[in-house]
Amino acid sequence: MQLVAHRGFAREAPENTLGAVASAADAGANAVEVDVRAAEDGTPVVVHDATVDRVTDGSGPVSEYSPGALAAMDVLDSGEGVPTLDAVLECASDRGLAVNVDVKEPGVAAATVDAVRDATLPTAAVWVSSFHADALQRVAAASEATDGPEIDTAYLSWTRREDPVAVARDCGCSAVHPQYRTTIAGDLVERAHDAGLDVFAWTLDSPWVARVVANAGVDGLIADVALDEYAGLR
Repeated sequence: MQLVAHRGFAREAPENTLGAVASAADAGANAVEVDVRAAEDGTPVVVHDATVDRVTDGSGPVSEYSPGALAAMDVLDSGEGVPTLDAVLECASDRGLAVNVDVKEPGVAAATVDAVRDATLPTAAVWVSSFHADALQRVAAASEATDGPEIDTAYLSWTRREDPVAVARDCGCSAVHPQYRTTIAGDLVERAHDAGLDVFAWTLDSPWVARVVANAGVDGLIADVALDEYAGLR
């Protein structure tokens, strides 16, 4: 059972910061999940929202700021700025963590592939996820167009109203990341495994719920907290 630190265990550390990546490793995570958007010049930067208002002392769209300006902001009173994806991959490599990169907008897909290709972290230790099928298709196309091993992808799904297994297969994914409630009842996990897809459920913050989801047969948990009770699941 893999434990993935959602935004670097977002309930325990300032989300999507280098400090959160480091503390996730210290807390025993196998991997860290981070969100990626494009800065003004197209550089992949690690921030969840389309604007910087919620998590920094700045305001306005991420896309209107340079990487340097974003780095100069203060994320959730941490004293750290918004990091680039390059910096996060380097930090994860130093800490022995795998990385799940959640692409929040299709336009940053190709630059994300370039960052993964340039990282010291082995490509096999990075996978890209997205709610956007178009983003996953762009990642696959950019991966095929550049030298190096294929980059694994995962389709993120929210609701039972769609078939995430079908979408994941259509996008050439190796995994599906469903909202955890959709894994508890029904045959989603079984169908995903039959299709050769790993299943990582998000987002957990309770050891009791984590055990229920783990018993459904998922391969990993994407969690906001690093609770001691998770240790028995790994």
